[in-house]
Parts: sequence; structure tokens; C-alpha cells
Amino acid sequence: MQKMDKLKDSKYRLAEAIKECMKTTSVESITVRQIVDVCGVSRQTFYRNFIDKYDLINWYFDRLLEQSFNEMGSKEDLREGLIKKFKYIKAERVFFLAAFRFDEQNNLKEHDFIMIYEFYCKLIRVKTGELPDKRTRKLLEMYCQASIYMTVQWVLKGMKESEEELADLMIDAMPEHLAGIFSKLGIISPVV
Repeated sequence: MQKMDKLKDSKYRLAEAIKECMKTTSVESITVRQIVDVCGVSRQTFYRNFIDKYDLINWYFDRLLEQSFNEMGSKEDLREGLIKKFKYIKAERVFFLAAFRFDEQNNLKEHDFIMIYEFYCKLIRVKTGELPDKRTRKLLEMYCQASIYMTVQWVLKGMKESEEELADLMIDAMPEHLAGIFSKLGIISPVV
């Protein structure tokens, strides 16, 4: 158990180091050497935890999803989960501004899409006992891509809308078919 805590601590320390690097350096220009120097660990420690700097960025983003969506569908609804996510993004603005500007391999936007799409599919499966049908999966794919685009635009253009306003816009933009499923499953407030 102690070894697991130490590994987790190393990951968070490396995440803090890359966030520090992002304050002055673009993601594509940050090196592993720079990250480990800021963190005060060896390259071996870095590579024991992550494949590359993009893997580190994506791992850190996954912690966001866990924090904001872990109770969705049981104790809280989609709106509450989205608001938590946007508050976290706002609190970590420097990190997300740098990460969302980068479009090359293993980028955060693509990772975000995969994680959110899989999260919604799993949530539907858990609630219904079945995987979403083909039409629902295609609608989820389009909805997730659009919601990520809007999140990225929100970050890059200065976060003018409140977290609540953005969450409401995301829910309003949901295709009617998905809104009906999510409402029926208690993931969003009933559609009237």
C-alpha cells in the first residue's frame, strides 16, 4: 500500500512540475528533462510513471474526470458533473490553456473525447444492462465532439460564460434522442 501511495505522489508531483513548465513554455517545447528538473526526480522516475509528456497530461486530465463525474447518475446529475468539471478547468486554467492549444499526437482533445464517450457508454450500460445501440453511439460521438469543441473554445477565448451557463448550454445542445435517454435514466433532469 505504501508503494502505491508513493507512486501516486510521484505522478502528482510530476503533474505539478509540467504545470509549472506550462507557465513559460509551450507544450510542444517542454522536455522531459525540464519536467524532472522542476520536479527534482530522475528521468527513470518519470518513465516509470509515464510514456511521455502527453501521457502525463492525459493522466492528469483523467483525475479531473474522476473528480467531476464519479457520482454522476447516482448522487448527482450531468449538470452538476459538468459544473464541477468546468470549475476544475477554470482553477487549472494555465494547464488547460496550454494543453488545449496542442494538436499533435496523443493530444488532450482526442483523449478527452475518448474518455467522455466511453464514460457515457458505460453509464448507459450500467443503468440499462445493455450497450447503447448504434444510433445512440453515433449521436454520443457527435455530441461528445461538439461538447469538447465548445469546452476548448471556452478555455481559449477567456472563459466568458460561467461554469453554470456553459453546463446549461451543453445540456441544451444535446440531441433530443440522447436527452430522452439521459432523462429516463436520471442522468439529466426530466425533459418536458
